[in-house]
Amino acid sequence: MLIFVGLGLYDLDDISVKGVHAIEEADHVYLEAYTSRLMGTDPSAMEERYKKPVHILKREDVEQHPEPILSAAKTGNVVFLTGGDPMVSTTHSDIRIRAAEQNIPTRIIHGASIASAVSGLSGLQNYRFGKSCSVPYPAKNWFPKTPFETIKANLAADLHTLVFLDIQENRYMSIGEAVEILEKLSSEERVQIPLYVGIARAGSSSPVVIAGTAEKMMNSEFGSPLHVLVVPAKLHPVEEEYLRIFADM
Repeated sequence: MLIFVGLGLYDLDDISVKGVHAIEEADHVYLEAYTSRLMGTDPSAMEERYKKPVHILKREDVEQHPEPILSAAKTGNVVFLTGGDPMVSTTHSDIRIRAAEQNIPTRIIHGASIASAVSGLSGLQNYRFGKSCSVPYPAKNWFPKTPFETIKANLAADLHTLVFLDIQENRYMSIGEAVEILEKLSSEERVQIPLYVGIARAGSSSPVVIAGTAEKMMNSEFGSPLHVLVVPAKLHPVEEEYLRIFADM
């Protein structure tokens, strides 16, 4: 069996009791470490807590070479750990489909997700979010414009946009870096973004939530990662009041 277990948002204490029981009964434990990371812990601490080896998976291990995972799941219990909630990332859906095609039973044990935590921390109503997007670090001769196209379409439909920030092996995009990229694109497109909401370390005991202009975002201190960004549409009065009280708008 292949069991997808969500680790939650920040540290070892975020996992559910069901998730812990699944790990205890597992023959193999894998950790997908590229779509999200728990900044309040690390793999060695997980191994110490779970008393089992935790095998780290890179993107190519899951998307291109998942055979070892699936092979192990044919003969034993395999736990596939993910930050947040499983299946939020399409790469997780793909490996579950592959398992089903090989008649491998699967199960999902959910965890807290940034998709829902953002609404709680910002007060932005969850049913008013449109399509989300990701801002990657630009590379030489490559400056992706797709994220801004998503934001522009959502604003036109009066919908909020959840913006995921790039995670690389040795660096994590900050809110200031993301806003700088989006402001460059907005200038080129001549579409102004009047308000941003930046959130740092969701799920920790000291998250930071700040709402304001691009200038305010780039001059605010959000601290250590992980960071996430929201571009709100027109605010409902309750949303506006919530941001004033809890996000220094």
